[in-house]
Amino acid sequence: MKEIISPAGAPAAIGPYSQAVRANGFLFVSGQLPLDPSTGAIVEGGIEAQSRQSLSNIKSIVQAAGLQLADVVKTTVFLADIEDFVAMNGVYAEFFTEDFPARAAVQVACLPRNALVEIEAVAHGE
Repeated sequence: MKEIISPAGAPAAIGPYSQAVRANGFLFVSGQLPLDPSTGAIVEGGIEAQSRQSLSNIKSIVQAAGLQLADVVKTTVFLADIEDFVAMNGVYAEFFTEDFPARAAVQVACLPRNALVEIEAVAHGE
């Protein structure tokens, strides 16, 4: 059995997918682009602002499912430029401060809407 999580406080999906799906105690959060939920536009301000927005979107979705960022067990960070890793990591450390989730970070050829970053997450909790 699965439950679709689709809060108003996070950007709507831009394709045929759900913002998040809960199944068997896990919450699978789709990759979050740095979209402003109120405008649907990519935020301006470079990698720091875009990382902060992507993580804020994840936080909104996780909280809508009744969980906290501390319940996140795995993230994947997709970067348009691996040279942005250090700057993204600084923002990431604002959101995850201890008992860090497992993580992968990779450079990709291109992200939707020419974003600089996209982040997906898996959380666990009831």
